[in-house]
Amino acid sequence: MSYLEHYGLEKDPFSNAPDARFYFNSEQHGQALLRLMYAVDSNKGLAVLVGGVGTGKTTLARRMLDNLPEQKYESSLLVMLHSGITPDWIVTRIALQLGVEEPASDRIKLLKQLYSRLLEIEEEGRCAVVLIDEAQMLQSRELMEEFRGLLNLEIPGKKLLNIVFFGLPEVEECLALDEPLAQRVAVKYHLKSMTVDTTTSYIKHRLQVAGAKRMLFTGDAIPLIYRYSGGVPRLINTICDNCLFEAYLRRMNEANTKIVHSVAGDLGLLQLPLSETARVQSSDDLSDIENMLERLEQKG
Repeated sequence: MSYLEHYGLEKDPFSNAPDARFYFNSEQHGQALLRLMYAVDSNKGLAVLVGGVGTGKTTLARRMLDNLPEQKYESSLLVMLHSGITPDWIVTRIALQLGVEEPASDRIKLLKQLYSRLLEIEEEGRCAVVLIDEAQMLQSRELMEEFRGLLNLEIPGKKLLNIVFFGLPEVEECLALDEPLAQRVAVKYHLKSMTVDTTTSYIKHRLQVAGAKRMLFTGDAIPLIYRYSGGVPRLINTICDNCLFEAYLRRMNEANTKIVHSVAGDLGLLQLPLSETARVQSSDDLSDIENMLERLEQKG
């Protein structure tokens, strides 16, 4: 019997691979999306989403892209894979993504092509949007100046291009490389770690999407998962996945606190303290949570 069959699951509930079916519309993710869509719909020019590692920036970028229908938007998503990207590469890729069929190698001609394409999109009654994921990789002043130049492509009273940066906190340092660009950030939102309550809802959501007919973690296991993950979605997935697999190997029907402790040890998380953001966000009283965790550890 396989791992999924053991629990009666239709799919892997805690894979970290991007999957729109598992999108969890937490309050803060919903608020972030509302603000970013507002920035785009009102042609604000530049918006920024900042979040720590594993907080769901890429998931949100893909969700936003899915929420930009072709009849209203000409949109694209570019992922910055390394810091060696050049300004020419950026402009060429954006031109291609927005529909310039044969981008010129000459810079001036390329910008004219892009401007003409943006005018076409405007005349069609649509909005041009470029989403930049892993924007903290844009680590040069030249790149920041390039984006400022792209935002200058406009007609009287209206910008022709909207750009949204998704990145780690270091993206703030990138923006600071070009003060005029930093001043053009019209909307900025910071993603934080989940609370213990949101973590519970998140785990239940992913199990339900995967086809689970019941909860696969004991009630006292969830606060421990929250503690060791710090409320970071990617770590929650990793811990939960390992816990369920460990329970499966032990022929158990659910993961308990002993398994969570064991998995946290294997992953090197036993000495990892709660992040400050995770601590202050919980809707429960902090001292109550810490007392509860102490009791759970004694039981485990």
